[in-house]
Amino acid sequence: MSSDFKTLPIIDVAPLLEKIGDPKMAEDPDVAEVVRQLDKACRETGFFYVKGHGVPNHIAKEVLDVTREFFHRPFEEKLRIKMSASTGHRGYQRVGENVTKGQPDMHEAIDCYREIEPGAYGPLGRALEGANLWPDYPKRFGPIMEDYVRIMKDLARKILRGIALGLGGPPDTFEGKRAGDPFWVLRIIGYPAAESDTQVLDIPDQGIGCGAHTDYGLLTLVNQDDDISALQVRNLAGEWIWAAPISGTFVCNIGDMLKVWTNGLYQPTLHRVMNRSPKYRVSVPFFYEPNFNAIVEPLEFCKEVTGGTSLFQPVVYGKHISGKVLTNFG
Repeated sequence: MSSDFKTLPIIDVAPLLEKIGDPKMAEDPDVAEVVRQLDKACRETGFFYVKGHGVPNHIAKEVLDVTREFFHRPFEEKLRIKMSASTGHRGYQRVGENVTKGQPDMHEAIDCYREIEPGAYGPLGRALEGANLWPDYPKRFGPIMEDYVRIMKDLARKILRGIALGLGGPPDTFEGKRAGDPFWVLRIIGYPAAESDTQVLDIPDQGIGCGAHTDYGLLTLVNQDDDISALQVRNLAGEWIWAAPISGTFVCNIGDMLKVWTNGLYQPTLHRVMNRSPKYRVSVPFFYEPNFNAIVEPLEFCKEVTGGTSLFQPVVYGKHISGKVLTNFG
């Protein structure tokens, strides 16, 4: 449950990553301290900064650089990879096409998902079947993003091992049938500058880059511009706290599926994006999700410390994400 926090904690996960393959990692005092901080952050803010993550700065920067380069290409060129139902809801969406709680968002984006072969999950996966669409320019765009996904998958898995220990479970709690074969989502997003004349659709509030929401899955890692504050997180008092960029970090937050698995011990926190800067902003959040066909329901050891009763009905993750995707576009 979120608190009346005024700032987001910064967690150095280097000790956790260093011992990640050690069967006695939980006994290491430095790892134990990281685990304590992760648990506290998940309980009190639902958001935190991650440093000591081992991802070279030049890789994170290159991802943002090619993102900005793409969004500054001619509009007609961007439409060559336009998202539609026939593309498995993958590809480019123009400003205002993404909808949050019925309101169009002031951003353009490329949506990417783990690729799904036709028929792999039957009707469950039909809405997301297909391959990702990469632009022709910048030429290195697709390989850079595919490599970035591989890196972020590995980092998210390791952080989740620490979170599992914080909950009192084994480090592989979120592996195997739960998230050992994870689905993932990559959103490549551009937010027009404040008072920009970029007006593709009639959008009632130019200030809302992305409306208030929680994330759908397990864990999100956000790579954002170093010099523009736009991401806001809502505390329990209803105040919007800026998640200002901190160089060399990712902003990390928990999602809806972790709420279910923890039986409400961890609650995802509402957040939104408001780009009030005179500069165009880019951001690339990576979403680490459960297995597509995983049945998500409260873990027994989490039920034990929350009264012994399941507070949530089981959720089939693939059904959950498909339903969200189908209501996200106006």
